[in-house]
Amino acid sequence: MKNIQLIHNTYHKNGWHVTRVYKVVDMMLMRVSMRAWLLALVGTAILFMILWGHCAELNGFSRPILSNALTDRGRGGVADEIECSINGEYSVTCRRDTERDEVFVPFSLVHKYFEIYGKITSTDGVEKFEWSHSYGKIYHPKKKYDPHGTFTTFENYNVEVRDRVKCISGIEGVPVSTQWEPRGFYYPTQIAQFGLAHYSKQITEPEPKKRIIDDGEKHLENWIISKDAYMAREFDTSVQSNVLRFSTADHASSQVWLKVNLSQDFVFSVDIQMKPNSSLTVVLQNKEKKETVYLHYVTSMQLISAQEDHIYYGIGTDLQWRRLTRDLIIDMQKGWALQDRPKRRSPRNKFKISSIILSGIGSLDNVTVSWSAHMAQFYAAARWLVRAQRPRTGGWPIPVRRRMAAGVAELRPGWHSAMSQGHAISLLSRAYYRSGDATYLQAAKRALYLLDVPSHAGGVKALWMDKYVWYEEYPTKPPLFVLNGFIYTLLGLYDLHIIEGENSISLAKKMFDDGMTSLKTLLPLFDTGSGSFYDLRHFTLGVSPNIARWDYHATHVNQLYLLAGLDSDPILINTAKRWEGYMQGKRAAHN
Repeated sequence: MKNIQLIHNTYHKNGWHVTRVYKVVDMMLMRVSMRAWLLALVGTAILFMILWGHCAELNGFSRPILSNALTDRGRGGVADEIECSINGEYSVTCRRDTERDEVFVPFSLVHKYFEIYGKITSTDGVEKFEWSHSYGKIYHPKKKYDPHGTFTTFENYNVEVRDRVKCISGIEGVPVSTQWEPRGFYYPTQIAQFGLAHYSKQITEPEPKKRIIDDGEKHLENWIISKDAYMAREFDTSVQSNVLRFSTADHASSQVWLKVNLSQDFVFSVDIQMKPNSSLTVVLQNKEKKETVYLHYVTSMQLISAQEDHIYYGIGTDLQWRRLTRDLIIDMQKGWALQDRPKRRSPRNKFKISSIILSGIGSLDNVTVSWSAHMAQFYAAARWLVRAQRPRTGGWPIPVRRRMAAGVAELRPGWHSAMSQGHAISLLSRAYYRSGDATYLQAAKRALYLLDVPSHAGGVKALWMDKYVWYEEYPTKPPLFVLNGFIYTLLGLYDLHIIEGENSISLAKKMFDDGMTSLKTLLPLFDTGSGSFYDLRHFTLGVSPNIARWDYHATHVNQLYLLAGLDSDPILINTAKRWEGYMQGKRAAHN
């Protein structure tokens, strides 16, 4: 009887695997001819390798030589060190592959010299080096820009995490900037960006789940009351709701508090009314180690203070009911930053809310936590813009000094920015669209006034060659013609025009059309052949050009793609495509 077996042999040669499956039909015959079989098998394997290598070369495939050149030192001079002289100014150590007549330069030199970016990545255990010419990101519009919808690409913005945001004010609920003043100030451009980002996120993100902790009616918690403290549930006619009233003694041990165990959701909201010297404290605990952070929201006008694990935010001294909405993780991080403690990445999954503590005298209602509260933060920005707008000029003066460049006058406190005006118009238009409150629309219309006032008269309008209007982000003398701020202003004008009525003949529409004419006329002046200019100071001041860094260049490209959906002039889409090519290493042709 014949015995049939399947035997698998694998041979390894230069990283390739050759597998042969053969049959042993007759054990006796196999013993006799084993040597012949082995010789035939080895010969077949050698022939296979020769043919495989020959075919690979014909198909344009070859093994990468870079790793060999850098690691296989000693092979006939391959990868010898060689001095590279950089323009006769300095030298670096390079590697020379004598077999291929190649020189390998350290990527650190390439990165610094040419502003090229790269990193080693790993996929399924296979490493590769990813090379990129820019760090900016382009977002191609999926549909025509809609003034009712997201604002440009702001759903990707997280204004509050920026280093130049000192904190989110406990009184106003908007960012406090340290951009040009370390003590902090309300910067209207940043506040509008904060609101527009949250509006855009509200549209693009799923509706967050809200967890009600205590609402005085359906959801009632068992608060713990110390012996000399008081708590009761009473009906409040001013808010037409059952509320929780509390009162504690002056010493720290007198408290009303609630023990909770809440993870993942850290946006805390509560309706609150407190008398002076009262506070609401939310306690966060690290789930992995013994670390406790106390966030105190106190009835004072102070902005923020911190001492070790205790962080304090003033929420004002108004005795009226108010809605307090806080991102607890952001509040904790800003308190750490105030103490110069090391930055910590993504701590949300490490912490939990462990308790809520009430001290002093006050009332609260509708205690909730959720993943986000975008519309509350959007309307906080909208309300601030209405309150802070100057009724006579319709502007939002910036209360800090700003020096832009040598040769131009310093912008003194109280200057205005077209970008602030444009961003505010975009936000207020959306607030009117969502709420129907005419207060927002009136504020947006008032903001147009300064756009038509020359910079030398306190406004933000400049003229190129005494003909083409330009809305100045920084109204310097002489003007700089900043590109990104001008386009953001145009979008604000377009937003207001559409909100007023697309078929209406409005001042916003005329100003938008005038600005688009200027943009299409001056746009070629911003093209470097390998990127874009941030402004035109090389024309107006006769100094070295101010080349836009890649994130600003990406902003230019994104803005042009949006405008190309509103205006069919080919200069917009062609410029956007060419400038996007610059980000991929493409350059203008030489003569």
